[in-house]
Amino acid sequence: MNMQDKVAIVTGASRGIGRQIAIRLGQAGARVVVNYSSNMAKALEVVDSIRQAGGEAVAVRADIANVQEIESLFAETLSRFGRLDMLINNAGIMECVPLAEVTEELYDRHFAVNVKGTYFACQQAMKHMTGGGTIINFSTSVSGAMLPAYSVYAATKGAVEQITRQLAKEFGPKDITINCIAPGQVSTELFLSGKSAELVDSYRRMNAFGRLGEPEDIADAVELLVSGKARWITGQTIRVNGGFN
Repeated sequence: MNMQDKVAIVTGASRGIGRQIAIRLGQAGARVVVNYSSNMAKALEVVDSIRQAGGEAVAVRADIANVQEIESLFAETLSRFGRLDMLINNAGIMECVPLAEVTEELYDRHFAVNVKGTYFACQQAMKHMTGGGTIINFSTSVSGAMLPAYSVYAATKGAVEQITRQLAKEFGPKDITINCIAPGQVSTELFLSGKSAELVDSYRRMNAFGRLGEPEDIADAVELLVSGKARWITGQTIRVNGGFN
């Protein structure tokens, strides 16, 4: 993959899947904006990894739940690099809570980050992205599994899938593709937090390969979608889950 002279924003890129995507794009030659909301130290580690591999990157703080900060993220990107070719809407939160315990604050926080953040980042991409660009949003394969305690999280990701589908024909005339990746269980801090070893083992047995996914598996799918070989794919949700469902 050759991304020379391309510019990418990866939201939520300080850890987990976002970190691996940012590093992969940087290694391919893209200039990468490593977005983070609170953990500057981790974001700078990602920047250093990209630079050590000969790439160019910068860390930019922005809370994706805040539209003004999304606008600032894009303004900073254009100020530094002059263009935008790829938007990876990876930032998200997940708290698994049974229906009886869901609070209004938890509900609103999930929709603010996972849905509003993705939607208004897409709006900024419509205004500023270079023709021939690529947008990748993130859903979840959990939405097809009906697992207890995932109702709020899965609802936000269902909304993201519809946003992706409905915007495809708005972006098409600008020669911009927009797709959604729906990972299965991936070995990240976000996924493993609060889960017992027994529960994690049960998730391993749910897919075809008997293992958790790794951030590299998701980065592989991103690499395909941002490549020239995927220009005829848009408005789709691709389940990258090892046969989970």
